[in-house]
Amino acid sequence: MVLTLFDGTHTPARQRLVLIATSLGVLFAQIDTSVVNLAVKSIAADMHAGVSQMQWVIDSYNLVYASLLLTGGTLGDLYGRRRIFVLGIALFIAGTLVCALAPTPGVLIVGRIVSGLGAAFEVPMSLVLLTIAYPQREERAHAIGIWASCNGIAFIIGPTFGGWLVDAVGWRSIFYVILPVCALAVALTYAAVRESAEAQGRHLDLPGQALAIVGLGATSFAAIEGPHWGWTSPIILGIAAVAAITLPLFAWVELRTPGPLVPLHYLRRPVFAATLACAGLMTFGMYALLFIMPLYFQTVRGANPFIAGLALLPMSVSFVLVSQGVGVLLNRFGPRVVMTSGMACMGIGALALACTGSTTSLAVSEVALFVVGIGLGLNTAPVNGVAVAALPPERSGTASGIVNTARMIGATLGVAMLGALFAAFAGQQPAAGDGFYAGMRAALGCGGAAELLGALCAFALIKRGSLKKA
Repeated sequence: MVLTLFDGTHTPARQRLVLIATSLGVLFAQIDTSVVNLAVKSIAADMHAGVSQMQWVIDSYNLVYASLLLTGGTLGDLYGRRRIFVLGIALFIAGTLVCALAPTPGVLIVGRIVSGLGAAFEVPMSLVLLTIAYPQREERAHAIGIWASCNGIAFIIGPTFGGWLVDAVGWRSIFYVILPVCALAVALTYAAVRESAEAQGRHLDLPGQALAIVGLGATSFAAIEGPHWGWTSPIILGIAAVAAITLPLFAWVELRTPGPLVPLHYLRRPVFAATLACAGLMTFGMYALLFIMPLYFQTVRGANPFIAGLALLPMSVSFVLVSQGVGVLLNRFGPRVVMTSGMACMGIGALALACTGSTTSLAVSEVALFVVGIGLGLNTAPVNGVAVAALPPERSGTASGIVNTARMIGATLGVAMLGALFAAFAGQQPAAGDGFYAGMRAALGCGGAAELLGALCAFALIKRGSLKKA
């Protein structure tokens, strides 16, 4: 028998517990995307693992996460949002425990795959549950701002507390420490969240699900592994061919399916299409920046990984601070102004970092990162909120899954494509010098241009009332 502490409809106490539970869900999922990077050297030394094995320890999580977000959103709509949210956390706990106890790199990779599956289920549901708990537009905008700020908090915890744990306790501790947080999220969910589902005669689109997983998985794999295996290697070319065939086939199937996984006709809605573009362009530039700037701090400025993480704090702090107040800005100015300003701040900050040279002071880089964080804080909440509001209530989980998939695809392509552009100038083993700066200018310049393109999309297509439920 499940204990429910609050049976009233949308009581403030119950809303606060829902907010905490869903925020914890996105917090530990986002931490897991970054904190393992700090532990790679320790894991490799402990397990006598090679570079390729360690690469898969990182990439397997993101690959599964990106490929199955749509599945998680649809399952929640069909079989219950709370049920799928808790199932996702349970899978995340199981995968994290496997990682903590893993005796070999292979087992560790399996654990990362299971964790990625759990994140793909619970992250889209967290936003839907929050949207249901806060039916009033003003309150919902404020709650989504707090939920979104957990992304920034994750960026703070990952490089700081995570780095300290690896040094002081050992790499397995980064997995053990997250288990109580997951358990708390489950307890709060059962206490405060009521079940909801809006199947309305729909069924699971198995052909669409399979093609989406294969297509997105192949695209993600090619983008992630292309720089390592070589873009012209037979394996990468073969997987790219699979993606090129599968994704158009997916569109063809979806247009002919009565209850499609992705209702493609919704892409004709300018607001929804623009939101997906902003989500992808936002992470395209941001994740490339997160890939290159730690290299800059370590290679050019001689910082160790922990200090390099601290150097990124201005971006994380401004992200968190702005996210806390973005609800007020959304209620006053609407998502069009906020999203346009956010994407523009990210673009301006990235272009400023692209201008870094041998005589550039550290203060300039820190200010530019602070501006990027402001843009992230302004954009993260409305991107998610507008996407969910743009579709009917029965498609809330689908909308959340699609927008988060756009984010993950943008992140994957940003690291792969802009990272390869950086390496074309700086080399595979970058060292301080003109080549490093040329690579920064090329990669971050393109990333900043992508962010500014997103600002144009938001200005042209997002409407002031886009957060009102469709």
